[in-house]
Amino acid sequence: MPKKLRFAVGAGLMVAAIAYLIVTAVRNTAEFYLTVSEVKARQTELSGQMLRVAGRVQAGTIAWDPSSLTLKFAMNQPPPDGSDAGLKPVAVSTGATFSVICRGQPKPDMFAPGRDVIVEGRLASTGVIEARQVLTSCPSKYAPKQPK
Repeated sequence: MPKKLRFAVGAGLMVAAIAYLIVTAVRNTAEFYLTVSEVKARQTELSGQMLRVAGRVQAGTIAWDPSSLTLKFAMNQPPPDGSDAGLKPVAVSTGATFSVICRGQPKPDMFAPGRDVIVEGRLASTGVIEARQVLTSCPSKYAPKQPK
């Protein structure tokens, strides 16, 4: 086999291997970014996949265990009118909710009932989001403190 042909075949194999590694890495780390109602509508399709879900913490559902760093809560779709501070969703509210369990992470400082959150994790086949991270959204408008 001529030297130039061996070089071309070797270079082609290296390019193919690098392309394969890039494609597999992107597939394994890709996450969807959806709202609660969009995830509910595509729940069977998204089951087992990594995703980011934007929603609002439901009041009365928060359970925090500081000894095991386990946070459990339910999240739902924020109202479509955007009257509350925070996320303005694209989809119309459907009343959809998801239970979220986050283990091994500290509870975010601004985490509270009615707060907009972004949950990164895997959607289990049971419909529970097993979060690896919970992020709180900052209010879109800060109101100055009113004088007394």
